[in-house]
Amino acid sequence: MPGIVVTSRESFDDAYRKFKRQSDRNLIVTEARSRQYYETKTEKRKKEKIATRKKILKKLFMLRRYESRL
Repeated sequence: MPGIVVTSRESFDDAYRKFKRQSDRNLIVTEARSRQYYETKTEKRKKEKIATRKKILKKLFMLRRYESRL
């Protein structure tokens, strides 16, 4: 859990920026959004399948791009 120590010289805006940066680094907001709704096992599998397909297509695209230069 992110936490910051605010000194007397710091303004509220600076402290807020520090806190926001830490929470972004720890992926708190994205994790909270993902846990907002229950996701069934089939939905998880479907998302994983889509992600793997995208990854494979990206590799294939890069490989073809590289080969076209040769």
